[in-house]
Amino acid sequence: MSLVLPLRLLLLGAPGSGKGTQTSRLLKRFSNLHSLSSGDILRAQIAAKSEVGNKAAEFIKNGKLVPDSTMVELINTELELRGWLNEASSWILDGFPRTRTQAEALRKVLIPRKATVNMVVELDVDQNVILERIEARWVHVPSGRVYNLDYNPPKVPFKDDITGEPLTKRSDDTAEVFQKRLDQYNLELGPLKEFYRDLGVLHRVSGNTSDTIYPKLERLILEKDKKNDI
Repeated sequence: MSLVLPLRLLLLGAPGSGKGTQTSRLLKRFSNLHSLSSGDILRAQIAAKSEVGNKAAEFIKNGKLVPDSTMVELINTELELRGWLNEASSWILDGFPRTRTQAEALRKVLIPRKATVNMVVELDVDQNVILERIEARWVHVPSGRVYNLDYNPPKVPFKDDITGEPLTKRSDDTAEVFQKRLDQYNLELGPLKEFYRDLGVLHRVSGNTSDTIYPKLERLILEKDKKNDI
């Protein structure tokens, strides 16, 4: 089905909260909704050696974070290339903005084009559950297929279902390492939520599995769309 009103959605959620899964399900549900992944775009622009890609690559090469201004330029450039910088487009931003500074800068870019983010949803997942998931997560690196020993185990222990090749444990898929990512996320979340709450677009859905969260997320979007309240 298609949404009646344009939806420009940002999903907030801790690493491991299932933002990618929710995005995939929303794209299947709503035919006029598209997604933009900041990580994918960054890698593509670096590979293409574009002006903004070269800027980003220089920071990464020197072990520095890509500055907010460069990330905003990256997203803005991609939205423009895709023809989505207008009030009629519907899209989900994946992975950006992550801080209030980024959100403020992005809004300044989007306001003149009437393409501002008009719905922000926090995926509220118990972080202890996230850590348990991470400890049980294994991947098939060549394909990117992800398994979880608790709820999505491989047919043969520690072997990829398709190729039979060994699965790998990522170096950062441990509770100790992942907790640092969660701590950083928690530090940044408060000001980011406050920014979008003040704009009147912040919502929250809670649950500890994707199957619990998704129906709530879809219902929220449909209700807002029906009421012409996006």
